[in-house]
Amino acid sequence: MPAKELSIGQVARRTGLTISQIRFYEGRGLIAPPRNASGQRRFPRAELRRLAFIRIAQRLGLSLARIRAALGPPEAAPPTPEDWRRIAHDMQGELTDRINQLTRLRDNLDGCIGCGCLSMTACALYNPDDAKGAEGPGARNVEG
Repeated sequence: MPAKELSIGQVARRTGLTISQIRFYEGRGLIAPPRNASGQRRFPRAELRRLAFIRIAQRLGLSLARIRAALGPPEAAPPTPEDWRRIAHDMQGELTDRINQLTRLRDNLDGCIGCGCLSMTACALYNPDDAKGAEGPGARNVEG
């Protein structure tokens, strides 16, 4: 039978995170592993799911603040299946927007690199007479 609690090294092996990454997440208030009498971190198994979510959400470009807001306080009870469904539902629109932005970037980047200017805000091909400048700063054709 597997142990109910894991050491930080065991968590690192299970999650693919480094020990320093795990400590970083702890320092940012994303996780709060309890400590034993010797002061060593002891992670409940539910923390594996929380850390996996943090890792995936960060790879998708979500900020640590957004991830922390989605998960709630680390001291709370582990998220239930219903909590995970709510978190997924709450993030769907944001992830869809990010997918659309990345798709526009993918579909337009080769043309931008091809012309050599590397500026979709000033490019004569994508932005004649700098018409997009009135819409605000940044790569308007990609950012939407």
